[in-house]
Amino acid sequence: MKKQSIKVLAFVAFTGITVSSCTLLKDLEYDVEPCPLEMHGDSVAVTVNITFPEKSINKKASAEITPMLGETALKPVTFMGEKATGNGNVIAYKPGGKYTYTDVVAYKPAMENTELMITGTVSKAGKVKDEIDPIEICKGTIVTPLLVEKSGQVILANDQFERVTPQTSEATINYLKGKSNVRSSELKDEDITSTQEWLAAAETNPKIDIKSINITGHASPEGEVADNSELSDNRATSSKEAMMKIAEKAENTKASGEIYSTSGSGEDFPGFEKVLNADTEMDADDKALVLRVIKMNSSPEQREVELRNMRATFTYLDKNIFPLLRRSEIVTSYDLTGFSDEEMKNYSVSNSDTLNLEELLFCATLYEDLNEKLRVYKIAEGRYADDYRPSNNVGAVLYMQNKISEAKAKFEKANGIKDNKISKNNLGAVAIVEGDREKAWNLLNQAGSSSETSYNKGVLNIQDGNYGDAVSNLGSDASYNKALAQLLNGNASAAVSTIDNSVDKESAQGYYLKAIAAARQDQLNEVVNNLKSAIAKDGSYKAKALKDMEFASYAANAAFTAIVK
Repeated sequence: MKKQSIKVLAFVAFTGITVSSCTLLKDLEYDVEPCPLEMHGDSVAVTVNITFPEKSINKKASAEITPMLGETALKPVTFMGEKATGNGNVIAYKPGGKYTYTDVVAYKPAMENTELMITGTVSKAGKVKDEIDPIEICKGTIVTPLLVEKSGQVILANDQFERVTPQTSEATINYLKGKSNVRSSELKDEDITSTQEWLAAAETNPKIDIKSINITGHASPEGEVADNSELSDNRATSSKEAMMKIAEKAENTKASGEIYSTSGSGEDFPGFEKVLNADTEMDADDKALVLRVIKMNSSPEQREVELRNMRATFTYLDKNIFPLLRRSEIVTSYDLTGFSDEEMKNYSVSNSDTLNLEELLFCATLYEDLNEKLRVYKIAEGRYADDYRPSNNVGAVLYMQNKISEAKAKFEKANGIKDNKISKNNLGAVAIVEGDREKAWNLLNQAGSSSETSYNKGVLNIQDGNYGDAVSNLGSDASYNKALAQLLNGNASAAVSTIDNSVDKESAQGYYLKAIAAARQDQLNEVVNNLKSAIAKDGSYKAKALKDMEFASYAANAAFTAIVK
């Protein structure tokens, strides 16, 4: 509590009597909360509890008090005795009174170690009689929020690489009308010979795992429905037997046993419609009429009757369309295992064209070295200019390398290719480094709800002075900024625990933050030990600690001064 004295500006009243200032204003008491002051969100709030003891202000006097924070004048406040005229806060003469003064000013670097002074004047009957003798009521400002690490977290766009992918191989065996035997000529068709070659290669390829061979027999939509149903079943069965012989010739043991399944579809009207639509020779009006007949008649028998009634059209169908429907479709399903990690890394160096986009994006994640990551992402960017992910990821690695302007250009390029939340987050992280908090907030509010975006908002929360929000947004992972937020939010012990579980456990800034936490818990030994460690790693912390108001209470302590002086 500071008490106010008065510097006398002696004056002669009209009565000729000299009046001492002590009869006008005396013995005021000032209590600053907190002291030292604290900077939060770019500003300093000043709260002063002023106590007017009994008979401390003359009944006809008025006083204008102006706090000064260094060279910065705060808003003045006027107090009046109970018989004074004018505007101001009236203080009773005999009981005195109390007043809580508040103001907020923009923070300036000089405020860290400047004094909060009380100045002003005392008047009577509208004339200045005395000048308040300047008195220091507090010194310095805690600026710990400025320790925030002004860097955000960027997001690498994910690849869609799958090591094992389901694949299919297809072949067709065609049949004569009403027949279900496999002709030798069919086994010489290109799709069948290719299937045999593929089976031979698959036998020795450990990356191919045949899962099933499904064979569906079909019949064309003419004749008896029951007969066609049986015919399609028989065609599926004969095709299975043919495929088993083909696999045997290929010496493939994977295409044997229980992996085969057969089924007959009966009359293949879906296939009929598909083949008809693909035909380019048939008259368009005739084709449209046939399609209407198919759609308007749900009964296969009725469809056939209606089609036969169109004699010329039916003749064309029988010659050009129906033969294509008399078939078995053979679908071999298998799992294909892609390149191994080492194969991809080797190809990325020797023959990157071998790798597709998803493989390149995945390959980059196999490297810890940022330069190698960057190399692979740049290959992807050069080959796949229409996908935003490579450019975004190039930018993310550049950001990690602290090449902020280059990273920014890549993020802008990526977002230009496709407006996306990932690049918006990353541009927000750039804005944090650039110090443009308004822009950062705007971008991050468009960036969704990823953990990285939340962390970046937490960094801004610290700078805005919203420490509770910062603790929440910075997430559960231990980080320097999370510890700082906890400290600023009043939980020094949690801050120490967070630092000790973070990568900053033994960094200079980590030790310095733990020294501040120790000071807030009045733990002298921990203050000394952590400051020693911080200074040993970074000598600049010696000068910083000497003027840091977090350690103001230790200014006269020998153990403290031995470290910082």
